[in-house]
Amino acid sequence: MTLRPRARSRGFEALIEWALFICALLSIGTTAGIILVLAIETVAFLREVSIVAFLFGTEWTPLFATPRFGVLPLVAGTTLVSVIAMLVALPMGLLSAIYLSEYAPPRLRRVIKPVLEILAGVPTVVYGYFALLFVTPLLQRFIPGLAGFNALGPGIVMGIMILPLVSSLSEDAMQAVPRGLREGSYALGATRMQTSIRVVVPAAFSGITAACILAASRAIGETMIVAIAAGQQPRLTWNPLVPIETMTAYIVQVSLGDTPQGTIEYRTIFAVGMLLFLGTFLLNLASAWLRERFREEYG
Repeated sequence: MTLRPRARSRGFEALIEWALFICALLSIGTTAGIILVLAIETVAFLREVSIVAFLFGTEWTPLFATPRFGVLPLVAGTTLVSVIAMLVALPMGLLSAIYLSEYAPPRLRRVIKPVLEILAGVPTVVYGYFALLFVTPLLQRFIPGLAGFNALGPGIVMGIMILPLVSSLSEDAMQAVPRGLREGSYALGATRMQTSIRVVVPAAFSGITAACILAASRAIGETMIVAIAAGQQPRLTWNPLVPIETMTAYIVQVSLGDTPQGTIEYRTIFAVGMLLFLGTFLLNLASAWLRERFREEYG
């Protein structure tokens, strides 16, 4: 009589195991399908456009009567907005992580951290209109030459959006630093600030770096903020006061349905998407490698 419940339990566990395996297989298959579609369309695009002209050209006008397919303006726009976002998110995120890890009482930490992470749950379209209708007009009061569409406003708002990512992951890395390192620092006469800056942060450096790389990857792949507030003017510039266009914003522009499928103009979104995928994929690999190194050192 006792064998039947055990047999049923084993059968149920086997069923769950197969269900989990199918879910994992579906995830892998979806990723493989995305890569396959991007690769096929990108190869078809590169048959008509030289890869050198695509990667190193300085003009991006694929929808004009005389098309140019140099992707550098889109790369420059994406890089510019992402750099501004990281300049906002890194210091604020790191300082908030230090406070939560080293200064805040446990009860206050349990309240502040979830509230801070609420920022990550706000829809990005809301951030986009916030950048366009509030941040940019506010900046124009102090910067008269700032255009209505620019890289500065979306970059600042994007930095606020990815702030919880930097703060939360960095705080987790600092919390994982052994308590003995802090106590040894205090025993040598160091203050709490000296211990935080010279002991805890260096010990959690790999985890903090992984958080920053992951946040940079998130900023590079952001779509709605730049599509709404950065403009759609691809230009090779590092001036944050003028309209620019990012890779994701261009994909949104062409994906609206006005471009016929199968044309070289339509295939440009796959070529840009493949370039964006490779960039974020390499950043995610670097972040995963740093996280593994962090776990090996302090796991």
